[in-house]
Amino acid sequence: MKVNIEIECSPEEARRFMGLPDVDKANAVYVDAIAKAMKGASNPDQLQEFAQQLAPMGQIGLKIFQSFVEGATRSAQSGGSSRRTDPPQDD
Repeated sequence: MKVNIEIECSPEEARRFMGLPDVDKANAVYVDAIAKAMKGASNPDQLQEFAQQLAPMGQIGLKIFQSFVEGATRSAQSGGSSRRTDPPQDD
C-alpha cells in the first residue's frame, strides 16, 4: 500500500512546522558581507577568489554548487525533466 500526501505551504510555514530555526537574520548578514566583498573585485579572478573565501565549505562548497548549476543547465538545455521518478516498491 502506498499513500501520497501533498501539503501546500510557504517555505516559512514548512520551517515552523518542522521546528527548524529562523536563519533570516544570519543569512542577511552573510549576503551583505558577500555583496560588500564582491564590490571590491576589479576582475573575474579576484571575484572568484573572494567567492571561494566566503563560500560555505570553501572551495569544495563552491565546486558542489557549480556542478549543481551546470547539471541543471544541461538538463534544461536537453529538455530533460526535473521531476524525479522512482520505481514502484512493493510494501
